[in-house]
Amino acid sequence: MPKKFSPELRDRAVRMVYDRQVREGGPRAASIRAVAPQLGVGTETLRIWCNRYGPTEPAGPGGPLEGENRRLRRELAEARRANEILKAASAFFAAELDRPTTK
Repeated sequence: MPKKFSPELRDRAVRMVYDRQVREGGPRAASIRAVAPQLGVGTETLRIWCNRYGPTEPAGPGGPLEGENRRLRRELAEARRANEILKAASAFFAAELDRPTTK
């Protein structure tokens, strides 16, 4: 007969898996293998709970990674703009070097 786990335990277990995944990175399976023995739950049971009750990503809207994601997107856009400026400047100076000088 399968064990019955309380909804509170399920929620806590799923939260622990996703918190560990955010903290340490790596695949979700590694987090599940680390958390399951701590709670006395089977790894397959915890995997099913994560698929059923947890978010598909470690951080959903408003989650801890949303701000980091937004910051990285801004940083990427800034780097792309800087690259375009540098490309234009290098083309300008390359054209200047190719021009014959008149004195």
